[in-house]
Amino acid sequence: MSPLEPAPRARPDVVLGLCSFTHDSAAALLVDGELVGFVEEERLSQVKHTRAYPEQAVAWLLQESGLTAEQVDTVAYNFHGPRYLADLATLPALLAHPASSDRALPRAVSFAKVGVRTLRRARGLKRRFPHARVRPLQHHRTHQMYAFAASGWERAAVVIADSLGETQTTTIAAARLVEPGRPALGTVLALRDPGSLGYAYGAVTEHLGWRRGDEEGTVMALAALGDPARFRALFERIIPITPNGFVLHPAYFAPRVLSSAYARLRPRFGAATCPRRRPHEPITDVHRDLAAALQERTEQVMLHLARLARDRTGERRLCVGGGVATNCVAIGKIIEAGLFEEVFVPPAPGDAGTAIGAAAAAHIDASARPLAGIAGACYLGPDFGGHPLDLTPWPSLAEKPVDGDAADFLADQLAAGLIVGLFHGRIEAGPRALGNRSILASPLQPDVVARLNDSVKFREPFRPFAPMVLAEHAADYFTLGQDAPFMSMASGVTDLARTVIPTVIHANDTARLQTVTKDGNPFVHAVLTAFTRRTGVPVLINTSLNVKGKPICGTPAMALDCLATSGLDALLLDGRWITK
Repeated sequence: MSPLEPAPRARPDVVLGLCSFTHDSAAALLVDGELVGFVEEERLSQVKHTRAYPEQAVAWLLQESGLTAEQVDTVAYNFHGPRYLADLATLPALLAHPASSDRALPRAVSFAKVGVRTLRRARGLKRRFPHARVRPLQHHRTHQMYAFAASGWERAAVVIADSLGETQTTTIAAARLVEPGRPALGTVLALRDPGSLGYAYGAVTEHLGWRRGDEEGTVMALAALGDPARFRALFERIIPITPNGFVLHPAYFAPRVLSSAYARLRPRFGAATCPRRRPHEPITDVHRDLAAALQERTEQVMLHLARLARDRTGERRLCVGGGVATNCVAIGKIIEAGLFEEVFVPPAPGDAGTAIGAAAAAHIDASARPLAGIAGACYLGPDFGGHPLDLTPWPSLAEKPVDGDAADFLADQLAAGLIVGLFHGRIEAGPRALGNRSILASPLQPDVVARLNDSVKFREPFRPFAPMVLAEHAADYFTLGQDAPFMSMASGVTDLARTVIPTVIHANDTARLQTVTKDGNPFVHAVLTAFTRRTGVPVLINTSLNVKGKPICGTPAMALDCLATSGLDALLLDGRWITK
C-alpha cells in the first residue's frame, strides 16, 4: 500500500442489546462502543409492555446505522438461563417450612422450565443473527451497568431492586471507572427470591384491583390519600427488615411460582386486610389505607438498602435501578434523608433499559474501546421530522399554520388554557414523557387536573400530574436540592409553589418534577422560557402523550389517534399545528 493511500477502515464492532420475551421489549445498538440508539418496542408496535421480540426496534436501529443482521457481531441478551437452575437449592428449605411446603415443588419445576426456555430463546437469536455471538448476561448485572454508565459518574454505589432477575431480587454494588468509558462493578450484597420488594408491591397492587406490572404507580398515588397506621404493624411483620436487607413472610406472601396460575398472596393476607377489590368496584378507605401502608414500608426498605449501600461501599453517590426505582416517592425519601451527596435514576430504570446495560456489559467484556453516548442520554429513539403528513385517515383533524416561532406559538396556546400534545424529535427512553412525546398544559388553570384525568387521559381522579420546570428556577418552587432531568424523583415544595401552582402538588405535599436545561432539551426549554415571559411562572404540567392503557405515542399515527380520540385540544407534531 502506498504511504499516500489511506489505511483501510477497520470493520466496526457491532453489539445489539436486547430485552425480549418477558415484558417491556426493547433494543439498543452499540457501534465501536458508542450508543447509536435505543427504543422500546411498544412505542412502535402500540402493544403496551409487549413481550414480543422487538422486531421494529431492531429494524430501525440497523437502518439508522446502515447495517444488516449479518454485520452484528454480538447479541447481548438480558437474562442468563442456567442461573434460574440455582433456585433449585432453595427446595429443601421451602419443603421443610410449613408455610411454603405446598409451593416448593411447583416453584422448582417452574424455575427449571424458565431456565430451559431462556436457553432456547438465546439459541433462537443465533438464527436471526447468523454471524453473531449470543451473550446471555446476568439480569442484575445489566441493570447495574446501565444505571452506572448513564450517570456519567466516576464512582458510585448502585442499588438494584426489582421483582426478579433469574434468582436475584435486590443487589448492591460498588461501581467505578477504571479508565474513561470503562466501568467496573463489584456486587457487595445480593438478595435472592423469595425476598422481593417488587414481588410484594405487585401482589398488593393486584389485590387492590389494578394490573400488576403496569399500575403500581396508581397504587403509589392512592397511598397519599390513606393512613398507613391502620396496617403499619402488619407490614412490619410481613416485610421485616433484617441486617442484610429484608424478607417476605411466607404465610402472607406465597413463594413465587413462575406461572400466572399461582396467586402471590395467601388468604391470610386478605383476612388481615380486606377482600380483593375488583377493578370496577368503589375505592374505599380500607383500600387507601392498605396502599399507604404498602408505600410506607417500601420507602422504609429502600432507605434501609440505601444505608447498606453507603455503609458497605463507602461511596458518596448512589445510582438506583430496577422496577422499584420507578417509585419516585421512595427515591425522594432517599434524597431527603441526606445519605448521599447525589442520587441518580436512569431514564429507563426498568427492564427495557437492560437492553443498553446488556450491550454495554458485552462490549466491555470483549473490547478495549471505551463506552460512549450512554451518560445522560434519554432521547434515543426514532425521529420522524420531515416525514410527509397525510391526515386522510383522520377526517376530523386539520393542519393549520404555526404563526411565527414554534416555541413562542406553543407557549401562547398553553397560556391561553389549551391542553396540547407535543411530538417532536427522538423518542424518549423509559416510562416518563420528557418533552418529546408529552401532553403539556398550564398549571395556572384551576380545572386542569380534572380535565386531564376525565377527558384526556381517562384515568382515576386522584392521579397527580408532574411539573416540568426551568432548572435555573427549580429551587424557587421545589426543595429537592438536585437536578431531576428524568422525572424520577418526588420533591417537597415551597410556599411559593403551594400558592402559585397547587395543581401540580399531590396530596402528600410532593411533586414528581422534571428539571429542564437548554442543553438537555432546547425546544422545551424555549417553550418554558416563553411561557415564563407571558405568565411569570417557569412551570408547565407534563404528562405522557397517551391515554390510560396505551403506550406513549412513538409514531405520528399514534399521536394523531390520541388527538382524535381524546380531549386534547391540539397537537404540535414536528412543528405542524393539528387541531380538530
